[in-house]
Parts: sequence; structure tokens; C-alpha cells
Amino acid sequence: MDNQKLVEMLPPVTDANRDFWEGTLAGELRLQYGDSGTPRYPESPVDPVTLDADFEWRAASGRATLWSWIVMHQKYFPAFAGEVPYLVAFVQLEEGPYLMTTLADPPEHLECGMPLEVVFEQISEDRAIPKFKVVSG
Repeated sequence: MDNQKLVEMLPPVTDANRDFWEGTLAGELRLQYGDSGTPRYPESPVDPVTLDADFEWRAASGRATLWSWIVMHQKYFPAFAGEVPYLVAFVQLEEGPYLMTTLADPPEHLECGMPLEVVFEQISEDRAIPKFKVVSG
């Protein structure tokens, strides 16, 4: 995979998402929590329930379940041209939010509801991306 092209595809680091990206470098998947106590991802300037602008970032458990997936056979993105076919996964975090991601070392057989845990792949000096792996045993 061309990591430089992958970095270019990612959203820029901003004041709004800096805690998320710093968390990935620290090995934490961080979510925003507002006054309602509802975790949110992606980040948002206001709590979707209370519309309050106050929030804090908290580390998620890192546990998720496989909700859906697709195997991509087309070269839609230059960063993934050498990876075709590759897997895109839609996972539900234990805390509730959904995340589009990929699986690290996916097994041949996948099932909806499989337990997963987050792992991080550092793709540049200042970026790491969350991926998930199947929890064995």
C-alpha cells in the first residue's frame, strides 16, 4: 500500500479532530462525549441530543462487532491500487457508533456479529489508522 497516498486521502488534522488522531498514535480509539453521555463518531461541534457545544474525548473500549463488509475488486483509490482485492468493513463499536474501516489479517470466513478489537497501523510519522482484528477463542 502506498502510505503517502493513503495519508493524502485522510482528512486533515484540525482542532476539531486532533484528539482523535493523537489517540490513534497513542493506541487509543477516542470518541467524543457531550452532556447527553452519548458517544459520537465522527466528531461533531455539538451534542446531537442536547445541541450543547461542550464535550470531552474519552478512550473507547476498542471492542466492536462486524456489522457488514465488502471485498473491493476495483481500483477506486490510488493508495489501494496494489491491494486489490481488499476488504472494507463496517463495524459497530461496543459504545454504539459505527465505523468504516478494514480488518487486519482477515480470516477466510467472516460472519456478521464476529467480535473484533481495534489495532492501529502507523502509516506516517504523525498518522496511525484504526483497523480491527477478529478476536480469537
